[in-house]
Amino acid sequence: MKKLMFMVYTALLFAVTPTVKAQWVVTDPSNLAQGIVNTARQIVQTSTTATNMINNFKEVQKVYNQGKEYYDKLKAVNNLVKDARKVQQTVLLVGDVSEIYVKNFGKMMNDPNFNAQELSAIANGYSILLNESTELLKELKQIVNASTLSLNDKERMDIIDGVYKEVKEYHNLVRYFTNKNISVSYLRAKKANNSQRVLDLYGTADQKYW
Repeated sequence: MKKLMFMVYTALLFAVTPTVKAQWVVTDPSNLAQGIVNTARQIVQTSTTATNMINNFKEVQKVYNQGKEYYDKLKAVNNLVKDARKVQQTVLLVGDVSEIYVKNFGKMMNDPNFNAQELSAIANGYSILLNESTELLKELKQIVNASTLSLNDKERMDIIDGVYKEVKEYHNLVRYFTNKNISVSYLRAKKANNSQRVLDLYGTADQKYW
């Protein structure tokens, strides 16, 4: 029964859907997960079709804000079987990557220590990392292929764990990428005796960027 529930969940998670704006049944974890995946894909698409960086990022923010409800609601789902819970955590990591991108790049757009060319490069970096994170989720499809219906629990969890670890690595890389860019701004500001402005913009949180 648990195996069947998980297969149904995963099949729905990776069902083909046309747009992030589709109306979901919000109590269905698979629909929430698919909403996050669609949002990430649309953010990547919007980022890579930019003609004007400022207007483009406004569209990215709009996409993110439209999909955030899926992320918030999926985080609150607790009554999942073990396999599905790990899938949930993996999808949430992709949602985190989207959030890190949108929140921090929005601040970088207001940071005088970056020029337009650098901001374009940073946005492209975020887009690539988000796209790679999202693409990894496709590997979970093999769990519900006809040729793999005989997978036992260990084999199935090995696949899920492998995808989770890879997505986690990209999540960590996005955090590093963010902190590295902020550290560049801080060092430039420090050289100009204006480091407090950077601290005020990004905050110190519980970690340092340099």
